[in-house]
Amino acid sequence: MAVIAPAVLVENAAAYKERMEKIQGFAERVHIDISDGEFAPTFTIAPNEAWWPANWHADIHAMVARPSEYIDQFIALKPNLVIFHVEVEEDLLPIMKKLQSVGIKAGIALMRPTVPSVVGGLIEIADHVMIFSGDLGHYGGLASLMQLEKVRLIRAIKPGVEIGWDGGVNVDNAFTLSQGGIDVLNVGSTIAKSADPVATYKTLVDEINKHGVI
Repeated sequence: MAVIAPAVLVENAAAYKERMEKIQGFAERVHIDISDGEFAPTFTIAPNEAWWPANWHADIHAMVARPSEYIDQFIALKPNLVIFHVEVEEDLLPIMKKLQSVGIKAGIALMRPTVPSVVGGLIEIADHVMIFSGDLGHYGGLASLMQLEKVRLIRAIKPGVEIGWDGGVNVDNAFTLSQGGIDVLNVGSTIAKSADPVATYKTLVDEINKHGVI
């Protein structure tokens, strides 16, 4: 069953606290964006400023150019999952194995031009593969539904891997994404900019759980 994970993309600790308080009443899984200002053009909170309630599953989306410089900080946070972009120049294999060795799931993100077969070796050991259809470091990206073809290609390499989507998820496309094989729909501006985040979250959950009509 697919799940909705509110995405938190903020520039400072005060904004982070405010955003987390807004979603604390309904979120069970959260997607926390951390950017170094290099791989993605914006700066966000630093790893040591991140926190979440003990009962949440927290996924860290690390938009960083050099994952090796951040890995120990992420491990110290004890998240559910850490996602690195395959487009970085470092070898992610030892980094992913280090995460898994301490009981943290290792994920990878594929930007629009990246073909799954090119990173098949990483997909084979990944716990999570995220299809990135957004705008690095910003809310409000567009969901390019053509990217759903990657679901089939990813599962051909590793059938049971969890697949996420980041970029442009909204009430109009959440059902299509879940029916297309997405397990985790990371939702940024649709919830963050909503006048009623609770109602928006509930509508998204209803969308992904409704039955298709043949």
